[in-house]
Parts: sequence; structure tokens; C-alpha cells
Amino acid sequence: MRGDGDAPLQSFAESARPEQGPPRLAALRAEMKREGLDGTIVPRADMYQGEYVAPRDDRLAWLTGFTGSAGLCVVLADRAGVFIDGRYRLQVRGQVAEDFTPVDWPATQPWDWIAEALPDGGRVGLDPWLTTVEGLARLEKGAPGVTFVRGDNLVDRIWEDQPEAPLGPVSAQSEALAGRAHADKIEALAKDLGTADATVITQPDSIAWLLNIRGSDIPRNPVPHATAILHAGGRVTLFIAADKIAELGDHLGERVTVAPPDSFADALATLEGPVRIDPATCPVAVADILRAAGAAIEEAQDPCLLPKAKKTEAEIAGARAAHARDAAAMVRFLAWLDSQPPGSLTEIDVVRRLEAERRATGALLDISFDTISGSGPHGAIVHYRVTEATNARVEDGQLLLVDSGGQYRDGTTDITRTMPVGSVGAAERADFTRVLRGMIAVSRLRWPRGLAGRDLEAVARVPLWEAGRDYGHGTGHGVGAYLSVHEGPQRLSRSGTVALEPGMILSNEPGFYREGAYGIRIENLVVVQPAPEIPGATVSEMLTFETLTYVPIDRRLIVAEMLTRAERDWLDAYHATCHARLAPELDAETRAWLDTACAPL
Repeated sequence: MRGDGDAPLQSFAESARPEQGPPRLAALRAEMKREGLDGTIVPRADMYQGEYVAPRDDRLAWLTGFTGSAGLCVVLADRAGVFIDGRYRLQVRGQVAEDFTPVDWPATQPWDWIAEALPDGGRVGLDPWLTTVEGLARLEKGAPGVTFVRGDNLVDRIWEDQPEAPLGPVSAQSEALAGRAHADKIEALAKDLGTADATVITQPDSIAWLLNIRGSDIPRNPVPHATAILHAGGRVTLFIAADKIAELGDHLGERVTVAPPDSFADALATLEGPVRIDPATCPVAVADILRAAGAAIEEAQDPCLLPKAKKTEAEIAGARAAHARDAAAMVRFLAWLDSQPPGSLTEIDVVRRLEAERRATGALLDISFDTISGSGPHGAIVHYRVTEATNARVEDGQLLLVDSGGQYRDGTTDITRTMPVGSVGAAERADFTRVLRGMIAVSRLRWPRGLAGRDLEAVARVPLWEAGRDYGHGTGHGVGAYLSVHEGPQRLSRSGTVALEPGMILSNEPGFYREGAYGIRIENLVVVQPAPEIPGATVSEMLTFETLTYVPIDRRLIVAEMLTRAERDWLDAYHATCHARLAPELDAETRAWLDTACAPL
């Protein structure tokens, strides 16, 4: 959905209900029994292995009621485990019936859980189009006594009103914004295939980047449902519904051949190999087809991942422009928020006003994810989504956490700010300052080239660790260039093993969450850049972060005495830059608010 219409982008309807789970679970178990299975796996992912899925593919939510963006359910005859990570431990409790048991993941891995539940072995079904090569290998290694059976999708059998597959139109992303012609990308990647004849690409954002196109099949993420084969000769076969590309004209050019999606399997069977697949994202079904046809398989990372992550100068310039536009909308929103009496707003009111400010830019194409507007205890639910049923009033003495972003043709934004409503307590202010210190530490960081996110992210946690606190999510994720708001392989987390390179955009978002009371998160986006040289330095190449997000951080929540002089100087300089960049774009009343918000500590 585009942002230039009248309909709101975000819905507040309850998408799944716990009471629907038990009868659906019973129907699924009946199908398992018919197939002679002791269990079946229902993942969140679709065949493209993206974080967000179309309504047709939202099988996990349909079955269990859980609507988080990561997880899976393992259904056995006597139990059904819903595997969720630290972001969703609170959310899952209110979304699933007692028939489902939340399982802390990755502390408990699915294969370990299955092996313990089926000590004498058994047959567990899975859909080979929804399971990756790497995922199946882990299951088979972790539960060697269990037979994992490829077969039909059992949820699809019982889902009577399952939506149709999306047919969203595809548009071209101009070379001026991409910074590189897609013909050049195809040629460069084809040359890197080595001895392979082809590589199979199944991730929609990789295809969107490679061909300089954007789609509309997935809400919030401008990607098309498609698959592709990149051939060593510098050609691409794109498997996509013809209706989707009707508006592309001759954009794809002579290097790209378009074929119907249902011809993908037949095309795979004609490849002689070697053929490269990415085991982390390639469906088992693809590998099965290739092996059956006698093609040799080479395992290698999706060739688009790293070049997509390292943004061109044009993409970085677009990100700066998108963030400047988005920052002005955020400041207008924050000024409005401050003018509202405590208790006069609901969480939905907050979401609607922020969306209206972004739409008023005239450039918003979509929000980059459903806005998180969590007041008081709802702020402690990391990925809280407000609905008509949960909509709470924003009361005096609470913290309000707002995590949001926009999709613009020149860039994707993601920003979190935590604000006080009226007067808040000393504990909230102290915790906020600890989180702020961690965010500043990342912002000021310099490091030798070659280090990965796991080598750096602890600096954001030190101020919290010193007080016996922590948070259960990564410090930062990669962000696309008018693509997915969550992009790999770059990340600031304990699992971030890919070296950070110039041009990579990431979030910087430490937090703290006190269950039943409040949540705090402060998030800016940053881009990796070469660090300025230091006279006498002995490290030849160092990197640093350039901040992209310039929106005031709420000074009323800062305990200034807890900051070091260097931290205070950074914050004052940050606010001075916010003021210089934003003041010319604002009306007199909002400028007056900005004057106060950006005053030195």
C-alpha cells in the first residue's frame, strides 16, 4: 500500500485469536495421523525465507495465534512447542492458548526438544519448500533417531480460507538512486561464480537489489515474490508472474529472461552444474530437484548479500536525504506529543499522528514496519503491536516507547525514542541514562578494519552490566536501501560474524525492559565509514560510524551527573547538529520546541 492514498497504512485489528488455536491444532494432528507422522514442523518462514510473510504464508500465526516475526511450532501428538526468542517472551503469553507451550529459543533448539520428546525415534513431517538445506541438516544431526519426512504442507490442507498468493506490481529503482546499473551487477556477480555454471537466488530482496527493481508483495518491505537463476554467462532467468512486471517496460534488458513461477522447478532440472546454492536460505526442495537431475551442488553464500549490504555513494546520499525528511516529521510529531495533556491520548492515537506526519512529507510510500507504541508496561514488550483490544491510555508518570520508520524511494528509516509522560520516577531516568550511555558508546566507536559486530556490540551493554542489567535482543541490525528494514548479513550482536565494511547501514539500539513496568530503547541508524586518521596511529585502517538519524533525545530523562564529559560533549554536539539541520524545515511553533529540546545539558 502506498502512502499517498487516504487509507491508513497500519491496522489495529487483532489478526489472530488464542481460542482459534486448539481446534486448528486438533485438525492438524488428524492430518498427521493420516500421514503416519509423529509430528510436523510449522515455521514462520515462507519459501523465500524472509522475516516478513504475505498473509497466505502466515501459517504460524494462523495455527497458534503468535504473530511475531521469528519462530516456529513443532507439533507432536501430545505437545506443541512454540519456539520464540527473547524479543517475544512476553508477547507469546497473551497470544497462544494453553495447548501450546512457549519454548525459549535458542536456549533450547528444536532438534534437542524433538529428540527429548521422541526418545525412541519417530517420523516428523516438514514442507521442503519452507525448510532450508542448512535447517534440515541441523535437524538431522541434532535428532539422529528421528526421520524427517518431506511432504505436503499439512497446514495448507486444513486452512480453508487461505488467502491467494500476492500479485503486487513491480517498479524500477532508478540507476541514479541505486548508484549502479543492474547489468553491471549481473556481470560482476557472474564473473565471481568460479567453476559453477549458475547460482540459484531465492531471496526477494537479493533479486530486487540485483535487478534494480522494487515490489509490493510483502507489507512494509518493497520486494517482489520471485526466484532467479544467475548464469555464468552473465544472464539471469527471473521467475515471476507476468502481471507483476507489466509496468517495467524494457527496464530488465537483454540480460534478463522472464519465465512463469511454475516453471522454476523444471528449469532447475535442466541445470547440469556445478550449481551454487546458499544452504542458509535455499529450500530443501531446490536441492532435491538439482540432485535428482544429476547436477553437482556447490554451497556458497548468496552472492548478492555482501554487495547489497555495502551501499553505494548514491544509496548513502539517498539514506541521508530520507533521514532528514523523516527527522522533520518526527520532530513535528514529538512537538505535538508534548502539547497533549497526560492521559488524553491512547497508543493508537500516537501511531496515527506519527503516520500522518510522515504522510505529510508527500514522499512516504509505506511504513517500514508496524509502529511500536508502548506505554508503561507495554513498552517492556520488545515488539509490541497495539491493537484495538490492547490499546492503552498514555498516562501520567509513564514512559512511552515509540519505534517506527518509513519507506521512501531514496531510503528506509528506523528510529526509536522513549519519552516521559508527565513526571516519571528516578529509576526510569537512571535506566534511560544507562541506555543512552550505551548508544553514545557505539556512536563514538572507532575500530580496526576486519572486526565483526560480535566484536563491538558489548560496548553498548557495559553501562547496563555495571548496574546488573541487560537486554535480550541484538544491539543492531542491518538496514536496506529502500528495501527490508532488517537486512543481513551485517549486524551488531553476539551472532554477528561478518566483518563490518564501509557503506553498511546498521541500527544502534540498546534498551532495557522492566516487565510489568516500562521499556526503554534509543535507536539511531548509522553507516560504516573510514575513520579520520589520527597522527601517530599504529593501526593503518580504522572504521567508525556516521550517524544518519538526527532527532532530539529526550533531555528530561537524562541524569546528567551519570554522563562523562565526553558523553555530554557528544550529546550536546548531536543536539546542535539536530537543530542546525531541522530548524529551517519547521514552523515557528515547532522551532521553539526544538530550541528547548536541543539545548545543551
